[in-house]
Amino acid sequence: MALPTIALVAVTVFALIRFIPGDPAALMLGDMAQPDQIAAMRTELGLDKSMPQQFVIWAGNVLLGDFGKSIVNGESVLPLVASRFLVSAEIVVVAVFLASLLAVPAGLIAAWRQNGLTDLALVGTATVLLSIPTFWLGLLLLLFFGLKLGWLPVLGYVSIGDNVVGGLLYLVLPVMTLVIHEMGVLIRMARASTLEVLRLDYIIHARAKGLSESAVLWRHAFKNAFGPTWTMIGLILGNLLGGIAVIETVFTIPGLGRLMVDSIFARDYPVIQGCLLFVSLSYVLVNLVVDLLYPLFDPRVVAE
Repeated sequence: MALPTIALVAVTVFALIRFIPGDPAALMLGDMAQPDQIAAMRTELGLDKSMPQQFVIWAGNVLLGDFGKSIVNGESVLPLVASRFLVSAEIVVVAVFLASLLAVPAGLIAAWRQNGLTDLALVGTATVLLSIPTFWLGLLLLLFFGLKLGWLPVLGYVSIGDNVVGGLLYLVLPVMTLVIHEMGVLIRMARASTLEVLRLDYIIHARAKGLSESAVLWRHAFKNAFGPTWTMIGLILGNLLGGIAVIETVFTIPGLGRLMVDSIFARDYPVIQGCLLFVSLSYVLVNLVVDLLYPLFDPRVVAE
């Protein structure tokens, strides 16, 4: 389903962009532009052709790796989007990895201690974390760690390639914001899937053989329970790659989400299309990889 999904996304992205009010040609030339100048610019941009013709031309160029040029600054869209995507990916991948590392064992322990104080505390914490809006959490972290304590930079961004220590410091707060929020989702998912596995007959059989609870939990329950959680991790990763605009705006990070917001305000059609298509492709590819790797977490699949 990946290929038809990508084709449908391409059509949808192209169509939705056309509903944005405003004429890109008039925006480029300014308020003093004459009608003949606007008409000439529309011809140069290909906006004078019919919608199907515009789509065929655009799709053909995209297949060749040409996403067009920015209306605002004339820069090629693909290198621009790719460079901004790498900034967003740094934050998202690290955040999802850390959230999974902390949340999956926590969900496992919560299921093991079902209805106990540990379970209630973990589920309550997960519910609270899930309920906090990311933009509000980010502002609180900025206020406490940036302004009150002065431990971390408040605004801006430094590339890790230019300055490793400085770059990591600028990533701490946005990564922490995403980790705290996404832990709530993963704890609840890991707990639910583990509870389902712990009720199966082979778990009872493993306990009847005299295995310790830790062996039952980690050697037998974990692998079965991790499959649905792995799927959720892939969904979260794809969602964050496409929905990180709020975090990048709060922390003034020049990532893909910030580029998309700025392009919408500037009516920069090619960049908006490039951003949306790139995000959609990333989401589809992430979920494709998750589906292909899923058998690795299914104990019914035996390597030959």
